[in-house]
Amino acid sequence: MATRLKDMADETTLDAEAIKVDAGSAADKVSEAIIRGIRAGVFVPGQHLVEPDLTQRLGISRGSLREALKHLAADGIVTLNRYRGAYIATLDRKAVLDLLQTLEPLACLAARLAAEHCDTDEKRRQIVEAANAIDEANRNHNRALYLEQRRQFYSVLVAIGGNGELERAMPLTRTDLFRAQIESIQSEKQRVRHASGYSKIAKAVAENNVGAADRAVQRHFAGTRSTIEELPAAAFASFAS
Repeated sequence: MATRLKDMADETTLDAEAIKVDAGSAADKVSEAIIRGIRAGVFVPGQHLVEPDLTQRLGISRGSLREALKHLAADGIVTLNRYRGAYIATLDRKAVLDLLQTLEPLACLAARLAAEHCDTDEKRRQIVEAANAIDEANRNHNRALYLEQRRQFYSVLVAIGGNGELERAMPLTRTDLFRAQIESIQSEKQRVRHASGYSKIAKAVAENNVGAADRAVQRHFAGTRSTIEELPAAAFASFAS
């Protein structure tokens, strides 16, 4: 298991389109490009970020790249090693469980607000389609698309609820990181359990059932915690130490 993860973490040819940065972008846009690359599968947890490769492919200066890496390190997305350079961070089991404990009440609030404010056919269509897109990506075993659609689901949920601060407060990028870390390791049963949770949340929101939406999120997170506890220690190995 550790060998398979290590193979994924080796330097790979980067998909320039997936991490494309607009001309003249500063360090914050470089950060966004790397985060998009994680969701797209261009970067994987534990992967070494090679400076000359990134500066050439992203069309940025070394200074902008290093500033971006410092920002990402502060957010827990990148690990900086004085002697070995920068790596996409890996999370240990406790860090993942701590992250879930932090995200769950915020996700519950987002679901409750969405259920309260899902008052048009268009909003109901949006949340149901967002959940269906996750199911489709899961059925097609498209892990990169799954992570992208999962992030989109939360964006729709927050938008319907109307509290713009929630998406800023929710640690979704760190969650993207741990989902990318375990996505290829979890079993089909665990994968289906996770994907099905979004449909249940969407159903409750579309029906304006605040209590059911809250419970659906709690059950969803309980299932995720079960998966994290079930996974072998190799799923949380670090290659940047």
